[in-house]
Amino acid sequence: MKPVQIATNEAPAAIGPYSQAIALGNLIFTSGQIPLAADGQLVEGGIAEQTHQVFRNLQAVLAEAGASFQDVVKATVFLKDMNQFSTVNEIYASYFGDHKPARSTVEVARLPKDVFVEIELIASRNVETL
Repeated sequence: MKPVQIATNEAPAAIGPYSQAIALGNLIFTSGQIPLAADGQLVEGGIAEQTHQVFRNLQAVLAEAGASFQDVVKATVFLKDMNQFSTVNEIYASYFGDHKPARSTVEVARLPKDVFVEIELIASRNVETL
């Protein structure tokens, strides 16, 4: 089984030597998404606006791979400031609904482009439906 690179124009292109996501069999590993629009421009605003953009990017990458938030098994959230956890958590819950994947949340000293949030996902898709 060989890894398959996932790429979509509906999310920002990678800003380094990596892929938006990699599929290996039924597993999808997204790279961390930051709040860049599909054209690569940083989204203005605070933690709420940035978190929504990150989820729009993740949704586009998952869709390109034949998956959705309901297929996510693990999320990793990187925050610049853990004091923003409750805001991010509320937005996070709005995208996952009753689905509750495993998750880690960590505060980091700095993120690319000095954004407030970065999120990466691991999902499992039904390969027979692709």
